[in-house]
Formats: sequence, C-alpha cells, structure tokens
Amino acid sequence: MRPLYALTLALLLLIGLASAGPAAANLSADQQTKADLVVVYKGERILQLKRAGRILKSYPIALGRDPRGPKRREGDGRTPEGVYTLDWRNPNSQFHRAIHISYPRPGEDEHALRWGVSPGGLIMLHGLPNGMPAERVGHPRRDWTDGCIALTNEEMDEIWARVEDGTTIIIYP
Repeated sequence: MRPLYALTLALLLLIGLASAGPAAANLSADQQTKADLVVVYKGERILQLKRAGRILKSYPIALGRDPRGPKRREGDGRTPEGVYTLDWRNPNSQFHRAIHISYPRPGEDEHALRWGVSPGGLIMLHGLPNGMPAERVGHPRRDWTDGCIALTNEEMDEIWARVEDGTTIIIYP
C-alpha cells in the first residue's frame, strides 16, 4: 500500500470515529455498522439491531414492571407494542443515555382518553439509573422500568453509536 494512500485512509477513519462521538470510539469497525431497524421481542426479553434484514447484535433487556399486553395509560407499567420511531435523544437523562420511542402514535391515546387518563409518553430505550449497578435493580432478570426498555450502560453505548434518530423500532408482544 502506498504511504499517502495509507495516511489518507487512516485520517478518514479517525475523522469518522471522531464524528461518531465518544460512544463509538471504543467500538470495533463491525460494532460501528449502523442499524436500519430495531426489533424488540417482549416475551423473549430480546432487542435486536438489524441492517438489511440481517441481525447485527442481540441484547437481553428489561421492560416495564407489568409488561404483558400493550400500553394503555400512564403508570400501567407496560411497554408499548407496535411500530414506532426512535425520534430524539437525551444524553443527560436520569438513566445512562436515553433514546425516545414515539409512543403514543395517533389513535393510541383513544383508550386513555375514553377513561379520562393520560396515555403516557416518555417511553425510552435507556441504560441503568445513574450511579446504580445492574445487580441493584435486578437487571436484566427483573422487569424494573415504568414501561421503558432497559439495557446495561455498555449496551446502551453501543446502541447510541449504531442507531440514528429516525430509525424504526418494532415492539412485538
């Protein structure tokens, strides 16, 4: 390989890592492949990152404290089911990083409105509570969130680097 070509390639790689932020700096090239779809299987407690139909990586997850069935109202402890968008991020949440899930979709709030309650809305993909180890919350063997999807901090760092805002997330029962 010619020295100038090798130097250019190395610079491009460094620029790419720098623009991906600190979360990507510690990931291998394969771990930096961007996902075009996130799939959650609530019953199996698994989250998968996918690209072009191929599974890039699977993660064990914890859900809301009462995860069976679709989310109906704020405070029910359920994790929503359906097709949503990961639409914005909160790097400074009370959990280690958080990516918002676009719940409720139009029409999903009808049940809550009929009963005169809020459907809820701050459903996130997030890491552990800040300053708290996984063992203390029972992660991932215990469902401990208020309806969110939780991972370890290291797993959340990987997802943060591999999932762009606007990515579709499908949450199956």
